[in-house]
Amino acid sequence: MNLAALLPRSARLWPDAPAIAVGSRTRSSYRELADRVASLAGGLCDPLGLEAGDRVAVFAGNCPDYLELLLAAWHAGLVAVPVNAKLHPKELAHILEDSGARVVFTGPGLATSVAGSTRVIEIGSAEHTRLLDASGGGPAAVSPDDPAWLFYTSGTTGRPKGAVLTHANLLFMILAYFADVEPVAPGCSILHAAPMSHGSGLYALPHLAAGSLNVIPESGGFEADEVLREIGRQPRPSMFAAPTMVTRLMDAPGVGDADLSSLGTLIYGGAPMYVTDCLRAIDCFGPHLFNLYGQGESPMTITGLPASEHAARDPDRLASCGVARTGVELRVVDERDRELPAGEPGEIVTRSACVMRGYWKMPEASAEALRGGWLHTGDVGALDGDGFLTLRDRSKDLIISGGSNIYPREVEEVLLRDPRVAECSVVGRPHADWGEEIVAFVVPAAGAAPGTEELDALCLEHIARFKRPRAYRFVDALPSNSYGKVLKTELRRLAAAEPDTGSAPSAPAEPRHPGDAP
Repeated sequence: MNLAALLPRSARLWPDAPAIAVGSRTRSSYRELADRVASLAGGLCDPLGLEAGDRVAVFAGNCPDYLELLLAAWHAGLVAVPVNAKLHPKELAHILEDSGARVVFTGPGLATSVAGSTRVIEIGSAEHTRLLDASGGGPAAVSPDDPAWLFYTSGTTGRPKGAVLTHANLLFMILAYFADVEPVAPGCSILHAAPMSHGSGLYALPHLAAGSLNVIPESGGFEADEVLREIGRQPRPSMFAAPTMVTRLMDAPGVGDADLSSLGTLIYGGAPMYVTDCLRAIDCFGPHLFNLYGQGESPMTITGLPASEHAARDPDRLASCGVARTGVELRVVDERDRELPAGEPGEIVTRSACVMRGYWKMPEASAEALRGGWLHTGDVGALDGDGFLTLRDRSKDLIISGGSNIYPREVEEVLLRDPRVAECSVVGRPHADWGEEIVAFVVPAAGAAPGTEELDALCLEHIARFKRPRAYRFVDALPSNSYGKVLKTELRRLAAAEPDTGSAPSAPAEPRHPGDAP
């Protein structure tokens, strides 16, 4: 049941098929990749001395070694902890401490971000290369319910929680991809322009299982013109993208001259896409789109809107996120977990073999999220009479900007570190490119008011760049109800309707990735 066994199977079936490429340069065939992974797995066990169940973190941008390290960890019976390379060092430190990672592999220049006692090995270093000299055996024996991937996702408190994804969870995800998204075979490819620490890395797995080519852009990330070039020269390329990436592709100067004739499937998710943008995408890319709704707790696999529904161009259907995926149960329930009739909004709950085992070392949070045997997503939506799900809202205060989840409390706690901030509340407002951007309402302390530049610097000191507010509103008081609870609905209305009274300095225009939204 070890996921890593999928690789030697592919190597036996398609030994000479290209497995990983950087741009147009093939890095390894399936035979070569299987040999490297087996040797690296041996190196993780000896000389590093890791034992079954130990955690191995990867803190790097997209590169061929990312896939090798994930596969080697599973091959050795270890647990992979992929970490977004854009996270702040303090966020990384929490994940490493919480997961208890024995070693972290970092990309070039990222080793200095690691604090604490975790052993650090830079990818491409002599120490990393020596691990490939070890003797390799077969994949370790694991139970289907053993952890494979700790997927760190923000919780309602803003503290990252590790969703425990098992070997069985990820195998189900792979099979659901084949059943719902697209068939894959040698001669197909997937382009990894989105972070491999999240959706793109997860979707490498069905392609590895089917002998397809995994292509990493030369830039290592998302550059619209580069992606369009790769779509034109790779074999039947598919790609996972946040909606903002899709709109940037459509708006790229070279899109009119791009060769899109061999495009496989453009899979988008992580945030809603406006119907007008969806119609534009259909016109631009043809009927090759698949909209998925999922969470880290049920990776990539709750509902889906297939290419056929995009081709029909029904605005109501395009506003939805499709129907329950193959093998997935879906309900909309009230506050007492009673199923609601069609058209009535409530909390979305799901049950399938893809749902996480629970949160890492958080039994109470696990019991709450999985009560009654269903994953409670915290998202609000409604099912129509045909079973199509439309998201009415997201978890209560969640902001999704460029496909990245941002919980307001995490930002608010940083702003409140400034003694000149008496109160604050953070909300999202619509943004044409990023879906939402962050607005902070700040009540200054008596006789003092911080500058926006100072607040911006404070945020950049403690949290990732993409989580800082893009605008500040200085107010005398925050609106609240009779119980003293801040009315964020009213703040969202004000953020969308009123002009700024203060704005944060603009970030450099380097939108390589949705997490870097300016």
